[in-house]
Amino acid sequence: METPENEIFRDSIGTVTEEGKRAWVYPKKPSGKFYEYRKWVSYFLLAFLFLSPFIKINGNQFLMFNVLERRFNIFGFPFWPQDFHLFVISMLIGVVFITLFTVAFGRVFCGWICPQTIFMEMVFRRIEYWIEGDRNKQRKLDRQKWDAEKIKKRLLKWFIFLIISFLIANVFLAYLISGDKLLRYITDGPFQHLSTLFPLIIFTAVFYFVFAWFREQVCIIACPYGRLQGVLLDNKSIVVAYDHKRGEAENGRKSFRKNEDRQALGHGDCIDCVQCVNVCPTGIDIRNGTQLECVNCTACIDECDHIMESINLPKGLIRYTSEENIEKKAPFKLTPRIKGYIAVLTILTGLLTGMLFLRNDVEANILRLPGQLYEHKENNIISNVFTYKLVNKTTVDIENVSFKLMSHKGKLKLVATSENFVVPSQGIAKGTLFIEINNTSLSGDRNKIKIGVYQGDELIETTTANFLGPRSFK
Repeated sequence: METPENEIFRDSIGTVTEEGKRAWVYPKKPSGKFYEYRKWVSYFLLAFLFLSPFIKINGNQFLMFNVLERRFNIFGFPFWPQDFHLFVISMLIGVVFITLFTVAFGRVFCGWICPQTIFMEMVFRRIEYWIEGDRNKQRKLDRQKWDAEKIKKRLLKWFIFLIISFLIANVFLAYLISGDKLLRYITDGPFQHLSTLFPLIIFTAVFYFVFAWFREQVCIIACPYGRLQGVLLDNKSIVVAYDHKRGEAENGRKSFRKNEDRQALGHGDCIDCVQCVNVCPTGIDIRNGTQLECVNCTACIDECDHIMESINLPKGLIRYTSEENIEKKAPFKLTPRIKGYIAVLTILTGLLTGMLFLRNDVEANILRLPGQLYEHKENNIISNVFTYKLVNKTTVDIENVSFKLMSHKGKLKLVATSENFVVPSQGIAKGTLFIEINNTSLSGDRNKIKIGVYQGDELIETTTANFLGPRSFK
């Protein structure tokens, strides 16, 4: 099927030329109401990103994703391998939350919250504007020969980019190995921890490559979220959109001329100044409609509002709105799909909250020693050997810990340790124990027994195990 002429732009990426080469984007420095709002949001999120690995709640790092040791902290709640189901549910909540906002408000996450956008637009590009100047000066510098001025500006920019990339890599490392360990490694010196230094250098190189060269290509080519929005969006979603009804009217857009009656001539309010294109960080023309490359950064809204204001026309030619609102002036409503996502999000959040409240600070695991049968002792006593593992999820030592048999009368003996022991903070206590029960209390060859874990006289956890006995023949 042949592509309509006005949709040909969708057949290729705007940052690639017809010859297949990179078309470098030189966005104009944005300014305006939304840009100021985005700056404050970015400052908050940058502070959150850099401080989270070093903030502690009840001794737990605020955010940590230690994949190697399979230990995760989310908002101060520790998640161990035994809590993997909770971690999965919390990740599902994050996915559903982003999906819900995409269905309702388009790619707002990309423009306002995504770390790639925040670092690129609010850190690296602002440094670039400071050193090389705005759009036209950057284009001129690129065409300029490698004289003293160009070498000086480029080396200064690349050096600052490298330093910031190194800082980002360190923060990224703090999320993986914990902030305390990172600070200790820095104090010890880099050459004392070469196994960590080399990955740090690799991450620094990756971040430098992304922000110094790959840039907006991450959003256009690499990020799957841009393609996901094509599935999630519909004509009721609130997105950054150009009001083509108002902008084009009957006879299309036309350059501005003073004292000209545009309405009488049948022309729309768009004066074809192309400033919305010049300010776009991904180099698209928002007037072509919703596009894969649009990250809803609002730069075109600010720029268009400024132009409309300067020629005494109403603002909002480009604004946050839906296609349905542009076509039919229909207000935003909760669609059945949005209500469905809200319901799923509510259920998952309630489930996670309930599980967190029911979760114990100590988790016990008692298993019969593999390959070992029961032992028949005198006085009709049956003995089984078990291994135990106690996980302490808190940041304090749990002292005076002991086991008690709760479901049957019998004896429980620990091997190579006293009856009362300590489970270290955020650590594991392992060992072996014997359980002896009179055969008259057993029912058959397999018996479910209940064991309590006590701290002093306080019951802090219960667990079950299978106890083997002689098979009865009746």
